[in-house]
Amino acid sequence: MKIVITGASKGLGKAMAEQFASGGHTLFLCSRGEASLHQTTDELTSRFPSAIIWSKPTDISDKTTVEEFANWVLAKDVPDILINNAGQFIPGSIHNEDEGVLEQMLKQNLYSAYHLTRALLPAMMKRGSGHIFNMCSVASLQAYDNGGSYSISKYALLGFTRNLREEMKPHGIKVTAITPGAAYTASWEGAGIDPARIMTAEDIAIMVEAASRLSVQACVEDIVLRPQLGDL
Repeated sequence: MKIVITGASKGLGKAMAEQFASGGHTLFLCSRGEASLHQTTDELTSRFPSAIIWSKPTDISDKTTVEEFANWVLAKDVPDILINNAGQFIPGSIHNEDEGVLEQMLKQNLYSAYHLTRALLPAMMKRGSGHIFNMCSVASLQAYDNGGSYSISKYALLGFTRNLREEMKPHGIKVTAITPGAAYTASWEGAGIDPARIMTAEDIAIMVEAASRLSVQACVEDIVLRPQLGDL
């Protein structure tokens, strides 16, 4: 299979890239950090020689750059799977967060997925198959203190995902919302959280890869994962 993963140089994106690369698939990876993306590409190529790994540094919050990335992918092949994983978290409250935070969260967490999906969909619809995963959050389901504009953007991403699911049914394209709670990545380092208290990035990757292997008659609409002891 041909798989596109955004935000793939670290965290959940890298874990999902590892999971699919281990199966010998062809991956198209992007992230904003050029050095870390090249490092991840070299690492995956070395660890999984049967996989084909392509990568392109991309600022997923910029529409023009997203469209360039999509055209680069389509020039090589039509993807079977699109994983809109890239995103950003800025804590705060609506009443006192910095000016512009809402716009930034929408660009990073909603518009990025919207524009990349729209750029790749026509080719996937013409073929009549595919699977789109959007990285939502438990913040898409339940408001919480200090969530602010991040939570707003993730609610919006879930709404986009559910609308897209309905639209794509006649075209043979599956759409899945990934809705995880806390999973240990580099962003948790230094936060004083015991890694054993929360999930691993691999936990999410395993579930996404499993959902991608179902028959064409089945679609996992929502993947909700939380730490065994509940949210923090």
